[in-house]
Amino acid sequence: MADQYSQANPLSPANANLRSDHEAATMQSQAELKRKKRIKVAIYVTVFVVVQIIVVTVFALTVMRVKTPKVRLGKINVQNITAVPATPSFDINFTTQIRVKNTNWGPYKFDASKVTFEYNGDTVAQLSVPKGKAGMRSTKKFDVAVSLNSKGLKNSNLANDLNTGVLSLTSTAKLTGKVELMLVMKKKKAAAMYCDLQFNLSTKQIQFLRCN
Repeated sequence: MADQYSQANPLSPANANLRSDHEAATMQSQAELKRKKRIKVAIYVTVFVVVQIIVVTVFALTVMRVKTPKVRLGKINVQNITAVPATPSFDINFTTQIRVKNTNWGPYKFDASKVTFEYNGDTVAQLSVPKGKAGMRSTKKFDVAVSLNSKGLKNSNLANDLNTGVLSLTSTAKLTGKVELMLVMKKKKAAAMYCDLQFNLSTKQIQFLRCN
């Protein structure tokens, strides 16, 4: 009779307990759902922040990193070599390229400069490099004709060097300018060159060229 009374009377204590348990279970379930949603949001935010940090770090280490451009001599094509150990004297004519290599993610604008060729510290030729710009991740090239001669040299070793059949020279240059990034950031950079050259007087060709 009591069970029948409880089922027939929704206000009975038994039915009240059932509703209370159901509501408690529902509230617990909703709380659990909210907790899981908060965890998911926290995970998404953390992943987003980590990805942003990685992107910014990679960007800073690649795109925003300013590297020093390089200036080098290109392939040398000899037109004429005349060397007379008895005098002693030499006269060399060749063509080459002056190359300004820019590996940055922005242009490198440089001022006018000079490339110097020397024998044992004495200047034997000097070329002018005009003001210019090496574009983003590109190489600016200047075709030049070079004429070297021993006029004015007073080096006692010249005759001995010519007798060996190999004439060693050096070439140096320094460009000053600025690398421009993102149209706002400008960084001063100086590109320096030091090259060792060796001309074979018998074959009348360049036999060694190394630039640093």
